[in-house]
This record gives sequence, C-alpha cells and structure tokens, in this order.
Amino acid sequence: MNITGTTKITGIFGYPVEHTLSPVMHNAAFEALNLDYCYIAFSVHPDLLKDAVRAIQALNFCGANVTIPHKENVIPLLDKIDDEASFIGAVNTIVNADGKLIGYNTDGRGFMQSLSESNIFVEGKDVFIIGAGGASKAISYYLCRKARRLCIYNRDKERAERLAVDLNRFHKNVSTDNLFSIEKFHIIINTTPLGLKEGDPLPFDTTPLRPDQVVCDLIYKRTRLLEEASKKGCTTLDGRGMLLWQGVFAFELWTGEKPPVEIMRNALYNRLK
Repeated sequence: MNITGTTKITGIFGYPVEHTLSPVMHNAAFEALNLDYCYIAFSVHPDLLKDAVRAIQALNFCGANVTIPHKENVIPLLDKIDDEASFIGAVNTIVNADGKLIGYNTDGRGFMQSLSESNIFVEGKDVFIIGAGGASKAISYYLCRKARRLCIYNRDKERAERLAVDLNRFHKNVSTDNLFSIEKFHIIINTTPLGLKEGDPLPFDTTPLRPDQVVCDLIYKRTRLLEEASKKGCTTLDGRGMLLWQGVFAFELWTGEKPPVEIMRNALYNRLK
C-alpha cells in the first residue's frame, strides 16, 4: 500500500480494538481496486469518543466504522442518522458527507446477505431469535418483514417485549417466547455472546433439534452451539458472512464503488483460520 498526501482515511473506533479484522479485508479491497484509501484501527477510550468523532471532520476522514462500546453513544454526536440505524439505536458506519457526519447500520443487511448466499431463505418461515440487544435489533429489522413469524427470547423478558412492540410497527408477526419452544421453528438464531469464550454454556438445550432446522450464531467462529447442531443434522451458519457483508456495505457507502467481495472474503477468512 502506497500512502501519499492524497490518501483518504477511514478506519474503526472501538475499545478495545486490537483484535479487529476489518483493516485486513478493507485494505485488501482498496489495493485490489487501486483506490487511494487506507483503513486503520483506532483505540478510542469512551471518555474521548466525542473528540474522536470531531477528528473525522477535522482530519477529513471519509468515514469510520464504530464498534463496541461506542455504537449507541456515538449517535448524539452525529449530524444525521438514517432510519434503520435510528430504529436499531446503534451505528456501525459513519460517512463524512461534505463535513456532515451521517450514521448508518449495515449489520442487518450484512446478516441477510449472508443468509442469501448460503441458500437460507426466510420467506414463509418461523424464526426464533435468542437475545434482544443491538445485534438482535439489527437483524430483526429485516427478518420481521420476511418471516411468517418471528419470536424473541431474552433473559430480561421486558426487553424482549419492548423489541417485539417496536417491530410490530412494521409487521404484526412478532412475539416473545421461551426456550422450550425451539422445536417449533424453522430457523434459530443466537445473537448473544454466549459461545465467544471457552467454557460458555450453550444458549439453549440442543436436544430437541431436528435435521430440517437451521441454526445460526452471529459469533464469527465455529461455536459449540453450531457443533452440537451439526451433530443433529441441522444446517448451520456462523457470523463470518455477516462480518464480511457489513463491511462490504460500509465500503460502498464510503467509496461509491462495488468492492471485490471474494478478495475481502479471502483476506478475512484466512485471518480467522
């Protein structure tokens, strides 16, 4: 990569952020298209988030990704939020449009694209989601428009019920349910961090699973949940595709270009091995 005085800068704000794989896939795409851009990881302490966001304008960055713990707290610091990010209550992509900072959330679109390319179709299906946090909101925003029925489980039942009420503004097909009804659904999605750490318990008892069910985990590694579901003959999907495609859509927002998806995929997946 040849960085010059004209190189456009983007990157990711997080804390911690040293583990991020986003620079790998974005810089591979910039290089493949011969675009004069670079992508850098910025460790931004929560107390300094406001200063970091101001720096996007002051240093004329073309934009930035935002990750934990800043996705919610960045919203009041931006000039405009698109409807999707506003509903979700979280931003993962900022675009500097002539000095105006606009917030987007590409996570939901990324997940839906990962389903599509894996030939997993939601239309007419009953979908069960575990968790009611930001990731759940991002994917539910799309799933409720396509699924026949969408059920949400969360340990904090009131939080699940609030999300169901919000989603029913779009389609009256969202309810809450308990973990004992897993066997009634075509597609089951874990949006919680359970499985990220070694020794984590399973998000639910996998005993009732059937071979005709689909089990997804937004964690971008092969979790114990997916291993157990595979033993039952289920179709399984991890979070790598979502990670890839949310980055693809962010790339398009910053550059106006279609990125080389397979180059981004190879760069990302090679690091995840």
